[in-house]
Amino acid sequence: MKSFIGARTLLVDGYWKQGDKAEEHAILLAAADRAESPARLKQVLFAWHQPSWYGAEIEEIDTEGGKALKLSPLLAVDYLSSPQHVRLLQVEWTDRVQGLMHMAGKLRQALLEGWFQPDWSGWSEYRRAWRLEVPADEADFQAEWDRLVREFNIIGADQWLSEAVEEILAQNDHAAGAWRKIAAAAGGESVLLHKASDEEDWLIALGLHKDTMPFKVALQLAEPVEGATWQLRPALQDRNGGPWIPVVPYRGQWQALFEQDGPLPEDWTPHLEARLAKEHGKWLAVLPDWRDEVDPEQLRRQLTDNDAWFFMEKASLKLLEAGCPVLLPSWWEAVRSRRLRLKAKMKSSVGSDAQPMFGLDQIVQFDWKMALGNVDLSESEFMRLAEENRRLMNIGGEWVHLDPQDVAQIRDWMKRVGKRTGLSFRDVMEMHLLGGSVMEDGEDASIGLRAEVELNDHLTRWLEQLQHTAEIPLVEVPSSFLGSLRPYQLQGVSWMLFLRRFGLGGVLADDMGLGKTIQFMAYLSYVKEHGDKSRGPSLLICPTSVIGNWEKELEKFAPTLQAYLHYGPKREKGEALREAIKDADIVITSYSLAQIDEEELNQIEWDALCLDEAQNIKNVYTKQSAAIRALPANHRIALTGTPMENRLTELWSIYDFINPGYLGSIGEFRKAIVLPIERNRDEEVISGLQRWVKPFMLRRVKKDPAIQLSLPDKNEAKTYLTLTTEQGAIYENIVADLLEKLDKLGPMQRRGLILASLTRLKQLCDHPAMLGEERQLQQWDENRSNKVARLLEMVEEIASEGERCLIFTQFVDMGEQLKKLLEERLELQVPYLHGGVPKAKRDEMIEKFQNPEEPCCAFVLSLKAGGTGLNLTAANHVFHFDRWWNPAVENQATDRAFRIGQTKKVQVHKFITLGTLEEKIDEMIDRKQQLNEQVVGQSEQWITELSTDELKELFALRKNWLKG
Repeated sequence: MKSFIGARTLLVDGYWKQGDKAEEHAILLAAADRAESPARLKQVLFAWHQPSWYGAEIEEIDTEGGKALKLSPLLAVDYLSSPQHVRLLQVEWTDRVQGLMHMAGKLRQALLEGWFQPDWSGWSEYRRAWRLEVPADEADFQAEWDRLVREFNIIGADQWLSEAVEEILAQNDHAAGAWRKIAAAAGGESVLLHKASDEEDWLIALGLHKDTMPFKVALQLAEPVEGATWQLRPALQDRNGGPWIPVVPYRGQWQALFEQDGPLPEDWTPHLEARLAKEHGKWLAVLPDWRDEVDPEQLRRQLTDNDAWFFMEKASLKLLEAGCPVLLPSWWEAVRSRRLRLKAKMKSSVGSDAQPMFGLDQIVQFDWKMALGNVDLSESEFMRLAEENRRLMNIGGEWVHLDPQDVAQIRDWMKRVGKRTGLSFRDVMEMHLLGGSVMEDGEDASIGLRAEVELNDHLTRWLEQLQHTAEIPLVEVPSSFLGSLRPYQLQGVSWMLFLRRFGLGGVLADDMGLGKTIQFMAYLSYVKEHGDKSRGPSLLICPTSVIGNWEKELEKFAPTLQAYLHYGPKREKGEALREAIKDADIVITSYSLAQIDEEELNQIEWDALCLDEAQNIKNVYTKQSAAIRALPANHRIALTGTPMENRLTELWSIYDFINPGYLGSIGEFRKAIVLPIERNRDEEVISGLQRWVKPFMLRRVKKDPAIQLSLPDKNEAKTYLTLTTEQGAIYENIVADLLEKLDKLGPMQRRGLILASLTRLKQLCDHPAMLGEERQLQQWDENRSNKVARLLEMVEEIASEGERCLIFTQFVDMGEQLKKLLEERLELQVPYLHGGVPKAKRDEMIEKFQNPEEPCCAFVLSLKAGGTGLNLTAANHVFHFDRWWNPAVENQATDRAFRIGQTKKVQVHKFITLGTLEEKIDEMIDRKQQLNEQVVGQSEQWITELSTDELKELFALRKNWLKG
């Protein structure tokens, strides 16, 4: 044999290699003299063979004679039946390979024709086997196959076929699907693998042989009747279907056990003895330890409860895997999946007039029960059964299954903790709504058991009223209240008073503009008329910007309420404050003063403590939030249209104010609720949280048909604008500078740079003069910003139609410049409300804007100072000049105009600069709005955690939106 280089003839040898494992079976090919490189041989032999990717998928292996090429059984069939080597080289094959080629041709034909079937003799628990099955009319094929095996001494021909079939099933989805259907019809792959000892039954199960037996046989477990024991017995069914008939031996013959089944069909009789003996043999082969002591050739017929449990739980599975049908009681699947549960059963008098509740800390008496399905066990019954160590038992006509692990855990828990006979009402609520855990103080939560609460009729009715507010009895409108209440507002007042009666706080979370203020004033009036005269005044904490509004509203609707304003540099302190408020019904102060005067306010026992715009305490970690949550009060109410703006901890902060401790500690809440929702959007946890918070939150929205506001429509439109060329150039420079520095900074500096760049980009989208280096020049030409130019055009058009508008911006300097530009364009005074405007000036601005006689068209407001608590229904246009991350904040601002009292259609204009970060913000707000109802949210802080590539995508400027 010459070298490949320049050679014109190549001699190739090969043979079937039998490996220790199925994946090692293969055809090996090599140059006859073993002197040539397998890599070169691969190139030559498989140059035109596409299924092997032209030799790329052929493995080179070491053998005793040197290196060789390894072809899998199926690939060998494909290649050797029609070799495809290079055409400029003559390839000769040894006699041994020529024999393999002939055999490969026959194997290919057999595979394509489907002339193969499962081989019972080679099938085992661990592997499948296949054999050639040639039709009777293809005798020539069989003869040729046998000749090739003899003449070429091809050892492993049957194995080659079997492994090729396995490869087809592994690679071809259609073939694999067809086999799965066959296996499923036979009872599953495990039934075929556990083939027992009967080839005929096995082939019948595969559908390869026809079942001529007129009946089917199953092993039936029958439950005890009238004190008898469990019974194991054969049951028969007509092969075409119908009822299963239990049979017993009687006087040497098999007959139906029950008279109503009548005599067995005559055509069954000749087969009964042999068939049932055969089935008993199968059963005993699977369950050798279940032989009857009297008759070892038969299975045990009578079983104890524990034997019956073992049969249903384990033995039946072994029988099924072996292809033996089993009939179990119909209730078993339901019973086996039931877990033992703890149940705290409330005593019947709790919550009644004789034993009323008051507050979440009220101790509620109960009895422990253990529940399994519909069966309740008392503590003494459970302990007795546990001592008997039984797995299966009949209680009150119902079978129950006790898992030893559950029993051991509950027995241990009952000894350590279960002597408690009282729970706080907080525990009752949590256990009823969430299935809360019950444990001793200081006990490891991991060993605490979850329990359910079975409420009595009083508590069930009470909780239904809380969850369905319409069922709470309505109170009479207090005579001292001068306003009229809409039906849903009277319902809100009744709800607050209902909670007050039981010492429980609540969140009145109505949509903006639905009249939370008027509902609380009616509540205060009712409390004054019907409440305890000895109680102290109530305290209202609200944003500074709406203190004046509260004063005016109280004078108008509840003039009999004595209001005291705790505000200003000359406000009273200490004893002087106590003296000043002794005759007051309501004291009004601001959030900032509530923290500054924490010591004075803490010395007073307030009757009702109300937070207006309660989202101001959303940050649980601030001193202001902590100081307000610690104030003493008989009843706590939170008013807010947005109980959760960004984070779930904000919801916790408000709930910890209204009902301290109800949602657990902040650490427990974060671990159990916040992390599963914010990380995985866990739907089950979200649903549980909704059930948990619902009883103490009343939420109505404007568009709810039940509200019947008949408000005009609110239309929202997005106004898309482009950057000027100047803005585009600056934008790209800021982004390039940011991305260049990002990877060079530590985590803290990186976050700071991202947030600073974020602010600069948002300012740039408003007007380039907003950036620091431009501010001193005051170059506020409208032509430098399409946004400013478009706003001026639209406001001028609104003014010409005699309508009014609100303009919100998050940047104080931008608001100042818009005011000046609008006044110059409209030749009218334009008020501008921001955080630095004194209270008196604010009230004057609002009064003038609301007065139709005053010449006014536009009102500019900073988003934070003007976004809550104001009534500005004189406007029917709302502009969001720049976008905020939080849809709730924007909606609050819009609702300054879209609220009760509005008679015109409200048009909301949202300005978005195309191709910039603002467009990304808008997309995020849309997504976030959808999630908001599921109490899920994020703040802009998430941006600082993005990778550099993600930031590049977020900030990148789409140049096709640049103005030329």
